[in-house]
Order: sequence, then C-alpha cells, then structure tokens
Amino acid sequence: MDKLQVADSKKEQRGFTLIEIIAVLVILGILAAVAIPKYTDMQEQARISAVQGALAAVASQATMDYAKAVMDNPSVATTWATTAAVTGTYGDFAGSYTCTAGSCTVSVVATGSPNWVTGLDAADLKKTFPIYTAATATGGGGTDGD
Repeated sequence: MDKLQVADSKKEQRGFTLIEIIAVLVILGILAAVAIPKYTDMQEQARISAVQGALAAVASQATMDYAKAVMDNPSVATTWATTAAVTGTYGDFAGSYTCTAGSCTVSVVATGSPNWVTGLDAADLKKTFPIYTAATATGGGGTDGD
C-alpha cells in the first residue's frame, strides 16, 4: 500500500464528533432528570393503591361475615360484634378487623418482600367504617323505586 491509499482509507473511517456525543449526553441527562422523580412518584402511588386495595379486601370480608351472621340469626342485626380480631391473608398483606357497636376497624400489615408500607403513615394502614345503622338494621332507609 502506498501513502495515498492509506490516506484514502482513513478518510473513509467515520465516527461521531465530540459535539454529537455531548449533545446525546445532554439529552439523556434531561430525560433522566424528568423520569426519575416521576418514577418515584409512581412507586409511592402504587404503594398507596396496594394498601387501599388490601384495606378494601379486609372491609369486604368483615361485611360478608356480618351478612352471614345476620342471615344465620336476624336478631344480631343491631348487636353483631367480633369477640376478637379476625385475621386473614390478602395478597401481600395480613389484615385484621374488629367490630363493635356498629363500627368496624380494619388494618393491614405487609408480609414478605417488597415491604409495601415503607414510607406510609400508620393512619394509611387503618380504616374505620360503619357496618350497620339503626335504619338499615331495622329494614328502613332503602328505596322502593318510587
């Protein structure tokens, strides 16, 4: 090979210029600066939604247990209560509920990994709701389609 052929083969080699590489790095940096906080917010919302779903499952179980007790013995409609905390497993959570005087309190704790409740307030892991009122327990309060 003579010097002219070597010079021609070097001209054919192409690559990225320093400016092009810096431009790509700047664009990637901007994308990362936007995406990382959004990803973190989405993780937080996912944890809250998972806990809310588990609380709803425990509340549903309490309501079904109340309905079964009333079906078995209608006289307990206004006096039904749990004598001890009722516990169960609901997906990645262990949940429990207690009911007294027409009100139920449900709570959940995470089991296993990942720990879904990291960073959540204790108040987010508990919910209280009415299981019956005097109007619903005596058959009133409903509509008959009028």
